[in-house]
Amino acid sequence: MFRSVRKLQSCVRPSCHGGVVSSVGLSFWFRGLHASCTISRLRVQCVTPRCSSNSLVRTGLKLQSPWLNVGGRRWYSLPPHEKVALPALSPTMQTGTIARWEKKEGDKINEGDIIAEVETDKATVGFESLEECYLAKILVSEGTRDLPLGSIICITVDKPEDVDAFKNYKLDSVAGAPAAPSPTAASSLHTPGSSYPPHMKITLPALSPTMTVGTVQRWEKKVGEKLNEGDLLAEIETDKATIGFEVQEEGYLAKILVSEGTRDVPLGAPLCILVERESDIAAFADYKEMVDIKPAPAVPTPPQVAVVPPTVAQAAPTPAASAPPEQTGRIFISPLAKKLAAEKGIDLRQVKGTGPEGRITKKDIESFVPAPVAEAGISPPVAVPTGTFTDIPISNIRRVIAQRLVQSKQTIPHYCLTIDIHMGAVLQMREELNEVLKSENIKLSVNDFIIKASALACLKVPEANSSWMDTAIRQHHVVDVSVAVSTDAGLITPIVFNAHVKGLATISKDVFALATKAREGKLQPQEYQGGTFTISNLGMYGIKNFSAIINPPQACILAVGSSEERLIPADNEKGFDVASIMQVTLSSDHRVVDGAVGAQWLSEFRKLLERPNTMLL
Repeated sequence: MFRSVRKLQSCVRPSCHGGVVSSVGLSFWFRGLHASCTISRLRVQCVTPRCSSNSLVRTGLKLQSPWLNVGGRRWYSLPPHEKVALPALSPTMQTGTIARWEKKEGDKINEGDIIAEVETDKATVGFESLEECYLAKILVSEGTRDLPLGSIICITVDKPEDVDAFKNYKLDSVAGAPAAPSPTAASSLHTPGSSYPPHMKITLPALSPTMTVGTVQRWEKKVGEKLNEGDLLAEIETDKATIGFEVQEEGYLAKILVSEGTRDVPLGAPLCILVERESDIAAFADYKEMVDIKPAPAVPTPPQVAVVPPTVAQAAPTPAASAPPEQTGRIFISPLAKKLAAEKGIDLRQVKGTGPEGRITKKDIESFVPAPVAEAGISPPVAVPTGTFTDIPISNIRRVIAQRLVQSKQTIPHYCLTIDIHMGAVLQMREELNEVLKSENIKLSVNDFIIKASALACLKVPEANSSWMDTAIRQHHVVDVSVAVSTDAGLITPIVFNAHVKGLATISKDVFALATKAREGKLQPQEYQGGTFTISNLGMYGIKNFSAIINPPQACILAVGSSEERLIPADNEKGFDVASIMQVTLSSDHRVVDGAVGAQWLSEFRKLLERPNTMLL
């Protein structure tokens, strides 16, 4: 029984002098109620004997009951559900616009399905579901603009029979609701206690739509350094790539809370402390933040196998030029220096860096002189590995690649079609165009012709430029070609947007720029998320043919092999001719692309490459 009320209004009937609603009367109304619901208004009888009016009472009481009968209407508690909030789909996103809902109320949502397309400050990005559920209620209609982060946009339930319970569900405020604290935004300047001056906690942002945890690869700033808006603060490894995290505020780095190499840092976890004044840095020397970061599981140590090291014959020491000691542990090196070292075959462990914190720079690589080779007859000791194998920790990128590939092979009915293509005309045209473009320092590759031909073939056979959306097949009107690029961290597919309207020179520039950024880990999410058709080319490795795995929700991926010279029948004196033949294999989703349609696409693709001048039509 509840005996307290927040406010009692006077009776509204003019003939009643000062009558009020009794708290005892309220207790009678609330007797025996249980469960969590909030009553904001009730009409009850005025207790003045000569007054028969009803007065409006604001109670503000929280009750706990599966039902409440107010004014003849019975209120039932809702089944278990989840309120889906607008996520941060880019590091600088503060608000978003619902461009389009990909699911309807009542639709089933599988893990990885796109729920809606959200327009951010960078691009229009697909918002994926991280679990299986059913869409019970859409709370924000298409086209609603400037939704703050954390706004509730829809309701999901676990069971289809629970959908109807939310038919008339309404949220008090959606767009105007205060945004939940966003992991992408730094917390505001505050003072947690009297012992600390005003400061700002920088939290781990969402650097990709599917990112849930991150790894701090490297801090680009040290404690005490001044930070300007736009400065690179740290490099974060996400589930997609290693991305630079830029600071959005000016200040001084007072404390680093998460050390380099820390894995599986959850979104929103404090990374560091910023202060406005340089004099406040010393106050945070002993500052500690309780961050719930689970350490990486220890790899079980395998039983060691005894290995007897080979005996090395002792020889008199021979004077030799002193060589820089080999570095142990992690090597810090700039991307350009790493590329130059790979081209020159330089062992980075022998290079001494002169940059900040011993970082190896381009100058160090160019001035590096390898140590002289030991004289004949004297063999250096051979490092003997211990055990029979080495366990390599799985990076976030590798984990996501594994999950996506398993999902693709288990849920998509693949089939493959292979065709031979005469490449003589393409090779001849490529040679001629490269002569024309030599002055512009542009060199076309065979892959540029393949990307252009694929895009035009998708226009002629639009079924191949489609996506499976569970409830519909989406046929795209533009061709955005994803190009598979191999990096040290794993495979990534940057996108050549609108490839069907771009010239070969523009495609060549785009591919070179995207591949360079991919290998340096500098791709932005909007540069690799999306795409309508994928190309994977292993021809440069001498692979003749292979079958690629479809990149969902796309319906097709083209696997390109190397060109080889073959003898083919010809109407000449010899009776044969030598031709350059390339094999390509199209993997298709049979739910979207039937076998005959796939064959039609390959036929159009071959026509374009065997007569490349038709690409101009």
